[in-house]
Amino acid sequence: PKSWDCDIEANDIHLYFREATWEEAIEKAAQGFLDIKKAYGHTALAGFGSAKGSNEEAYLFQKLIRTGFGTNNVDHCTRLCHASSVAALLEGIGSGAVTAPFTDVLKADCIIVIGARPTENHPVAATYIKQAAKLGKKLIIMDPREQGLSRYAWRDLRFTPGSDVAMLNAIIHVIIKDKLYNQEYIDKFTENFADIAANIDKFSPENMSDHCGISAEILREIAYMFATSARSIILWGMGVSQHVHGTDNARCLIALAMITGHIGREGTGLHPLRGQNNVQGASDAGLIPMVYPDYQSVEDDKIRAKYEDSWKIALNDKKGLTVIEIINAILDNDIKSMFIMGENPAMSDPDTRHARQALASLQHLVVQEIFLTETAFHADIILPASSFLEKTGSFTNSNRQVQMANQALDLPGEARQDWRILKDLAQAMELDWNYQHISDVYDEMSSLMPSLNNISWKRLTNENSVTYPCDAPDKPGNAVIFGNGYPTASGKAKLVKTDLIPPAELPDEEYPMILTTGRLLEHWHTGAMTRRAKILDGIAPEAMVHLNPRTIKKYAFEAGQKIRIETRRGVLEMSVYVDRHVSDNMIFIPFCFAEGPANMLTNPALDPYGKIPEFKYCAARLSAIAA
Repeated sequence: PKSWDCDIEANDIHLYFREATWEEAIEKAAQGFLDIKKAYGHTALAGFGSAKGSNEEAYLFQKLIRTGFGTNNVDHCTRLCHASSVAALLEGIGSGAVTAPFTDVLKADCIIVIGARPTENHPVAATYIKQAAKLGKKLIIMDPREQGLSRYAWRDLRFTPGSDVAMLNAIIHVIIKDKLYNQEYIDKFTENFADIAANIDKFSPENMSDHCGISAEILREIAYMFATSARSIILWGMGVSQHVHGTDNARCLIALAMITGHIGREGTGLHPLRGQNNVQGASDAGLIPMVYPDYQSVEDDKIRAKYEDSWKIALNDKKGLTVIEIINAILDNDIKSMFIMGENPAMSDPDTRHARQALASLQHLVVQEIFLTETAFHADIILPASSFLEKTGSFTNSNRQVQMANQALDLPGEARQDWRILKDLAQAMELDWNYQHISDVYDEMSSLMPSLNNISWKRLTNENSVTYPCDAPDKPGNAVIFGNGYPTASGKAKLVKTDLIPPAELPDEEYPMILTTGRLLEHWHTGAMTRRAKILDGIAPEAMVHLNPRTIKKYAFEAGQKIRIETRRGVLEMSVYVDRHVSDNMIFIPFCFAEGPANMLTNPALDPYGKIPEFKYCAARLSAIAA
């Protein structure tokens, strides 16, 4: 029997599962989906795709959910990392893509890195940022914790957790009140500047200083440096997006770039650093419940007709549920069956007990994976898939570079390539899928995605990497975009005013500390792959709670001592790790350790626009374990 707290060891898998032929597994998987659809309707099914697979696999997955399941209940991990960033970007500039590559930090004069720890999460980008700082570029770090880039920074702003909007609006206040803005750019390329200017009065640095923990003098200094530099660029991470006010955080960053005209030129722009290797590509390919590929609305009759004509099937006209909404719908007994490919919500979702209870209660769960993950523990059918080294396909990185990956290794045993599994499932569900090669999938996908115009499979094969958008088959792609306007109805960027919204759960007498989560350099995401790498696991072998030395002294703890960490969602016990980067009112726990799953503790409260959970902030408490 399935239970939320089941724990299966790989060498004991036969106590819980039996081997099957591919034919039996595909038939049972497909028939289970069809039976649920017949009994309860299309709204009883949902799918989580993968930001680690190829563009073609992401495209096929969302197509299968929309055509085979008949629903738009399809999502992926961007909902848990940059959904609020994408919501703000789509609202403001009509596109969820970065406006310039992170390599442009070398061409910038001023660089803001906010809510990101590139040395741990984006080490390739971090090397460019370090080089830029060594060249004399003014690097401004904004992070409640100290980080690896802090020693390269011109200014290191360790602001109060959850006060991003206060700090950023104070900077915008200075730019507007001291007339440091670019009036020509504002007039030509933006709208609603008057709303921003009227809203900013209450956000003076003097008023916001106590709120954000940064002096008014420093806030003014940052405003002048960013606004008056010839080229300024902003890079941000999940410290910006994973809040109930994450969309407002991103709106502030968009406004900051727009009113100064620092966008659309080399060395300027907005760059949300992507969390997984193909978050950009998977989002572009349509693994989002409210849009088809290229962010085209599922509720737009004209757009939907285009897809119905291509896919030869009637499509659902209602936007689907997001990751957290799907989990809630399972527990509400509305969703009965799921197909999960390359995602591990049993580790990555907030309030993980809640998520695991949902997975365990499904009538029919199919998981397509390369390893036996915590999510696969709850499956009825596990389909052994392929890693990126074992397949050919395209991937789109954080810089909008569509890159070709060619198969380097043979598949182990009877594992199959992901695109073939998806094709087999579709055919078993009586869909007319006749792709003969992965290039056939790319050709269909690119025919429906204007962003891939002039980037053919042949060109990718010959050049290995092409940046989109691309103006002609024989021209290089445009690394920097939006120099001449935006893909909005007016052709202008929309500035959106913001206000102070507190985190959903503030510290109090009962829970006086702030818990935040994130990654380690050694382990990636939920650890499903890196925890199986002996060298990496040897460097960081166990779950530990990172505390400032002052906190350790205050509680009379010792390094290595096992303590209890508790929130309103649950309790974990783990050893103390001395970390001077963490401020003395904070607790940091990496979320990659199955034996100490940090997301058992995190708050599932959602940003109302991006529907992203507040991973970066919740109230917590510490206590010693009785001897």
